[in-house]
Amino acid sequence: QLVESGGGLVRPGGSLTLSCAASGIRLRVTAVDWFRQAPGKQRELVGSTEVNDRRTYVHSVEGRFTISRDNAENIVYLQMNNLKPEDTAVYYCYARLRELWGRGTQVTVSS
Repeated sequence: QLVESGGGLVRPGGSLTLSCAASGIRLRVTAVDWFRQAPGKQRELVGSTEVNDRRTYVHSVEGRFTISRDNAENIVYLQMNNLKPEDTAVYYCYARLRELWGRGTQVTVSS
């Protein structure tokens, strides 16, 4: 299973780091995607890390969000800086190899 954590309420311009911790699967053998879903909107891809650690991001978060892996701890992180109100959403991680979703963690950016 995948378990996201680290969400919360933050002011615009603030930072959060989300974690995606895995059990029953080694994240180093799978690409991992971060998605988000805002109220009333479709789930959208935020960024990805491939098995070779190549990382890609949606344009709206490039330069602000960073995905990283800790293979020893079996965790993938999403570091989010300079957060904006439009980043408010439930954030999910997804392990492609097993088509496995976490349950999500809420991020709210508001003053």
